[in-house]
Amino acid sequence: MTQVALITGASRGLGAALAEELAPSHHIVAVARTTGALEELDDRLQAAGHSATLAPMDITNPDAMAQLCRGIYDRWGSVAIWAHTAIHAAPLSPAMTMDARDWDKSVAINVTATGHLIPYIAPLLGEDGQAMFFEDFKAGEKFAGAYGATKAAQIALARSWQAESARHGPKVHILSPGPMATAMRARFYPGEDREALTRPRDAARRLVQMLG
Repeated sequence: MTQVALITGASRGLGAALAEELAPSHHIVAVARTTGALEELDDRLQAAGHSATLAPMDITNPDAMAQLCRGIYDRWGSVAIWAHTAIHAAPLSPAMTMDARDWDKSVAINVTATGHLIPYIAPLLGEDGQAMFFEDFKAGEKFAGAYGATKAAQIALARSWQAESARHGPKVHILSPGPMATAMRARFYPGEDREALTRPRDAARRLVQMLG
């Protein structure tokens, strides 16, 4: 039976690294808006002898996500692992001058989409599947209002699901990747020494090992 790993936000960073780490044991369903980056991921997976299904979709479109989940069910019947790495990191800004469009986009991607995806994907995971969410402790930091608040809301939602499913599954993991050398972090800390940061692939390897 094919084991499927669904990665939302798979085009780059931790999402792409998780796809590459899980590909030897799972068929990857890679979801992201950036078609070119998904194709580059697919090239790397194929070069390593692995397979993926690319889904260039916007996770804020609930109809598209419902169609994707139906397609996964019709083809494979279930999902073994869901890794939710899709995130919008709004530019650093004082709360009192925060751009309304950045706020709306942060809420839509980081919170609302997660609230839609959990009910869609939970039936595919069943009792034995595993879901992965990733903490980033920015809530309350100066200039990180939009990202910090909406990321914290996403994790609060995941924690509720984690508590609700603790007895009967699926297993919900809330993991801390730590500082990584990603494009998103570079926008927050442009002058940081990236050589001192963890590579996304190394973080992905450690996180996957934590799944047991």
